[in-house]
Amino acid sequence: MKYDASSSVKTVMITGCSSGFGLETSRYFLDRGWNVIATMRTPRKDVLPNSDRLRMLTLDVTDSESIRQAVDAAGPIDVLVNNAGIGLIGALEGTSMETARQIFETNTIGTMAVTQAVLPQFRQRNAGVIVNITSSVVLKPFPLLSVYTASKAAITAFTESLALELHPFNIRVSLVEPGRSPETRFGENAKPLMQGSFPAAYADFADTVLARLADQSAEVTRALDVAEVVWHAANEPTCPMRMTAGADAAALSEAL
Repeated sequence: MKYDASSSVKTVMITGCSSGFGLETSRYFLDRGWNVIATMRTPRKDVLPNSDRLRMLTLDVTDSESIRQAVDAAGPIDVLVNNAGIGLIGALEGTSMETARQIFETNTIGTMAVTQAVLPQFRQRNAGVIVNITSSVVLKPFPLLSVYTASKAAITAFTESLALELHPFNIRVSLVEPGRSPETRFGENAKPLMQGSFPAAYADFADTVLARLADQSAEVTRALDVAEVVWHAANEPTCPMRMTAGADAAALSEAL
């Protein structure tokens, strides 16, 4: 796949595509004729269909050299989707600062670093779109999610300011706020970081909160919901800067 500035076919680069929102968003853009650069820490050729419009690149958003190599290999792009992130559920008292730093390095600094790496080409072309995927946890406080929420709230503030900073260069910046999505690997990926994150004093409270999160009757977000909103953000210049994705996220937003 080679970028052609004169071509009507656009190119999107998406981080965190091995599963969940990133994987579904990659499929969504591919199905609609875009060139897709799907990045992940360990590329898996089995997760996306073979296509001459698809490239898979290795990218660890916490590694500056990995970011440089991926952006160089990607070449010119039209849209960047910052999706890579990790979750964490646990009481602050049981969360090590090493774990907290890991959450921020991936969710917050990683988003900033990849964005910074693509800005020169966007600014030089006087065009580009950045879509940052955060979470509906920024809309309402939830227990046992303090560190994770802080990492996502930081991206919200970062994005709102960045949108003003990049407006003179015709670069659009959007936020997509998904709700809880059991079909993704959020919980599975969070488990290794959760060791010891529920001290004994919090056990009963944690059981109540986790049972509520496991409620199968509650409204949730599908990965497809997120892909549709990201597509809208990438293609509609007049869309709102902040958009929810998923029935539960929409309900939270409407209740504000």
